[in-house]
Amino acid sequence: MMKTYLSKLCVLLIVLAVLSAGCARPGVSTQSQGALEGKITISGAWALYPMMVRWGEEFQKLNPGVQFDISAGGAGKGMADALGGAVDIGMVSRTIDPAEMEKGAFPVAVNKDAVFATVNAKNPVWEDLHKKGVTRETFIGIYITGEITTWGQVVGRPEVTDAIHVFTRSDAAGAPDTWAQYLGKKQENLLGVGVYGDPGLLEAVVKDPLGIGFNNLNYAFDLETGQPVVGTFAVPIDANGNGQADPEEICDTKQQAVNAVAGGHYPSPPARDLYLVTKGKPTGLATAFIRWILTDGQEYLGEVGYIPLKDAQLKEELKKLD
Repeated sequence: MMKTYLSKLCVLLIVLAVLSAGCARPGVSTQSQGALEGKITISGAWALYPMMVRWGEEFQKLNPGVQFDISAGGAGKGMADALGGAVDIGMVSRTIDPAEMEKGAFPVAVNKDAVFATVNAKNPVWEDLHKKGVTRETFIGIYITGEITTWGQVVGRPEVTDAIHVFTRSDAAGAPDTWAQYLGKKQENLLGVGVYGDPGLLEAVVKDPLGIGFNNLNYAFDLETGQPVVGTFAVPIDANGNGQADPEEICDTKQQAVNAVAGGHYPSPPARDLYLVTKGKPTGLATAFIRWILTDGQEYLGEVGYIPLKDAQLKEELKKLD
């Protein structure tokens, strides 16, 4: 009787083990969790930095033997550091150039983000901007041709003659590259006073009631409150050109901004994929970390305020690592 019971118990345990293995997320080896050791160095895009820090924290909880060195300095630095062998992984928030692919760049998309035009909370025509939004053509007039120089011109109120103080990025980065793509040009074509980094550009707008800049999602909005950073607002883009900011185009909060991007109401660019880049196909610890990001790590995107890739794209990115 006891022998029969033990036989049935063994069968049950085997079945449960098989079922548990079948429920594991693709690409994640539960046996390796906690057994990984080493150091991962990462640098690059400001856009991806907050998410990368969160991913590093969670991965380290699972693998205490893994150490991280994560720094932000722009997408250009992330690509250069990765291709130069200075870091294991580069964070890149712009389109990967074919020449970089020829040099061995191996990009893996991990999530979505977007760049938002930001203005000072005391902007003299904010109510008009919020009601009407701003068209791509108007942004071109501000940032590319320089034909639009007053806030009155932006909203169709010639009596308002306050000058627009235009700010851009001084460092090669994904945000200015993406913003320029949206306007049909390259970063070097953007007009304005150059300011270093996402935080620096936002600070310039905070200090200037007539200023306009552009920031990645997690710099335009406060990470804790989900509201625009104090002293600023995100400008709605009138994507359909109907002369007004439709409800789905308004980005008064981070959640509204995320919904606009995820729902396809926000143009792409300035919405775009964010990438991790290695020199050649990643191996060892870097592979394990990137694979975890594309599987279990995706659950932290909403918490930090990023937009997930579609399931089909996630599968394609995972296949690259096989």
